[in-house]
Amino acid sequence: MQVVDIPQKSHNWQEIVQAYVQLTKPKIIVLLLITTAGAMWLAGKGQVDLRLLLAVLLGGACAAGSANAINCFFDQDIDKIMERTQWRPIPSGRVSPRSALIFAFCLAVFSFVLIASTANLLSACLAMAGIVVYVGVYTLWLKRSSTQNIVIGGAAGAIPPLVGWSAVTNDLPLGAWVLFAIVFCWTPPHFWALSLMIQEEYAKVGVPMLPVVKGETATAWQILLYAVLLLPVTLMLVYPLGIMGWLYGVLALVLGLWFIHKAVQLCLLRGDRTYARSVFKYSVLYLALLYSAMAMDIFVNYD
Repeated sequence: MQVVDIPQKSHNWQEIVQAYVQLTKPKIIVLLLITTAGAMWLAGKGQVDLRLLLAVLLGGACAAGSANAINCFFDQDIDKIMERTQWRPIPSGRVSPRSALIFAFCLAVFSFVLIASTANLLSACLAMAGIVVYVGVYTLWLKRSSTQNIVIGGAAGAIPPLVGWSAVTNDLPLGAWVLFAIVFCWTPPHFWALSLMIQEEYAKVGVPMLPVVKGETATAWQILLYAVLLLPVTLMLVYPLGIMGWLYGVLALVLGLWFIHKAVQLCLLRGDRTYARSVFKYSVLYLALLYSAMAMDIFVNYD
């Protein structure tokens, strides 16, 4: 991809800081940090050193921000065209492509050093692996070439729980991988619901998101498939692993069944984009509430 370096426009320091923060896509990072903190809380059975928690969350935020900034660099050509992304710092000229790459590199280095020095090398390497998967597998390989882009590339978003768990235990037992699997299964229905809402924009820039290639109805059925798969995966923490208790089990069951219900409604409406927005919003709430259920269960069982 040939990239033309756009000169930075003159802004005051507050606007410059805001532009670099936007480059990291902070709204996405919040969800990733919830899964990281939840994994740490679960691995430590409700007992996590505050200094370690804050350091790993900061390091994780920087790693995710680095990956997102690199993504913005490589996607600048399509970001200029899509209405949803024209405001981003690079296409709007508020941050030059070169500056974005330097910023991303600095964030990655800082993240690695911080996590390695406060937690361990395993968790620091996992944070870097998240950047590699997101940039190399999703952004550069699959995003513009396969309808399964968000399925396989979505593994990057499932790595933060591994970072959190390993930061506490320096190990990756089966429980950590179940947390990985939860986010992995959650990612496709979350992003496919979003892609239903803005499929014309993806079509305009030639990104083969599932609704663009297979249509709304097929996408809705795929969302239902992953919503159904997600439920037993979340309950594995109760049985057979026995890590979570009855409170989490009940809440995970209710949240999962409601997710399935909304996915069924989306199928009946043949992928209606208005209802897809409702599914998308619920998917965000679902993940936050699921991890909240884990925290509440641990508090009840280990208080």
